[in-house]
Amino acid sequence: MSALPASLPTLEELLEGWPQGRDLGTRLAGGLRARGVRRGDRVAWQLPNDDRVIALYRACWRIGAVAEPLHHRVGAEELGGLLVGLAPAVVLASWDELDALAASSEPYTGVDADLDDDAVVLFTAGSTGAPKGVRHTHRSLAYKARSMVEVHGLRPEDVVLMPAPLAHISGLLNGVLVPGAAGMASVLMPRWSPQEALDLIERHRVSFMVGPPTFFVDLMESPAFRPAAVASLRLISSGGAGVAPAFVDRATDQLGAVVKRSYGSTEAPTVATSVEGDDPALVRVHDGHPVGQAELRLDDAGQLLVRGPELFAGYLSAEQTRAAMVDGGWFQTGDLATIGAGGWLTITGRLKELIIRAGENISIPEVERILEAHPAVRQAAVLGEPDERLGERVVAVVVAPSGFDLEECRGWFARRGVARFKTPERVVVVDELPVGATGKLDRVALRSLLSG
Repeated sequence: MSALPASLPTLEELLEGWPQGRDLGTRLAGGLRARGVRRGDRVAWQLPNDDRVIALYRACWRIGAVAEPLHHRVGAEELGGLLVGLAPAVVLASWDELDALAASSEPYTGVDADLDDDAVVLFTAGSTGAPKGVRHTHRSLAYKARSMVEVHGLRPEDVVLMPAPLAHISGLLNGVLVPGAAGMASVLMPRWSPQEALDLIERHRVSFMVGPPTFFVDLMESPAFRPAAVASLRLISSGGAGVAPAFVDRATDQLGAVVKRSYGSTEAPTVATSVEGDDPALVRVHDGHPVGQAELRLDDAGQLLVRGPELFAGYLSAEQTRAAMVDGGWFQTGDLATIGAGGWLTITGRLKELIIRAGENISIPEVERILEAHPAVRQAAVLGEPDERLGERVVAVVVAPSGFDLEECRGWFARRGVARFKTPERVVVVDELPVGATGKLDRVALRSLLSG
């Protein structure tokens, strides 16, 4: 494992020589200061991917504020709840507001942050149904960005294409911090389109991509696909549901790139992947091995525990933080795994009640709660169904004597302002849900019912 650097920069210092978002960032920093924002204050926004979002991150880190990006697809009801918990000093929800902020004051070129200050709060689905606010410091993210440049062998001439939201850990890390640390260009997509992605890859000579299999399957199956369009791709890192040996083989063959299986989370980003020189036969069947200073072990239940300098500083909720940590700093991932010779990791299942659809974590209890709020639904159970393109899709099994179908389900979720990716894509109506001897829902029988 590589040695932990004796000193690390704050995030704006990490990006100092990188041009993307730099000039606008200083103007936004001046605007935020003119609004009274200072070190430790929180700045929230809900904006799609754009270089101006990179500038907004940089402005926050320059003045020591905590960036609080919110997924641009989060619905109004959920958004309101998140903002109450965040209590930001400033909320930005349109490009007009951003432009006005940049024009409101003189640029600010100081750097007021400290290495152990919170740099960002990102939200991830919680197993209890409530999204969890994940706190990362300048130290944890600066370490991770620098280590991933080394792990992936990235150079200034590389170019990354980032379709994932910059409100995600993957978007932030691989679309902002890693490119900034490497001095390479980052091409952002505000929305996913395989045809547009192929055009961007060819036009910008994209060499590096990170994301769930969905993105790459879409590229390969697009009518616009042709080998010449992806000739510049040299490295793909993919994690989440659906990363199987068959996917690695197909993507390697059709995209002509090295394909790495990787493992990480919002709380512990990319703690396992592969490096140059690893046996390709091991790379294709495992989810990587520990990189940098990351440590992995299993508890008695076979749950993966993680420890390392990239680990989050805690949740917004102190109670959730205490519940997640054990044995003096080990994070309980909620994922079941095996660890073989050489530290090779294989994820075998999940303890947490989550569905991972196209890289988005979806809380099963949250979706069940929304379903059971419908007047026609007496009981509801939700599970993930394997999907070749998405990894998993959301299936709702409901007891609804008075009638409830997919069209009504979609309308119900839309009326409640729920993000579309959380909306069930299949509805099955049953007379009763299967239960075990203890009276609890039998999810094994439920899955058998669907497959039957």
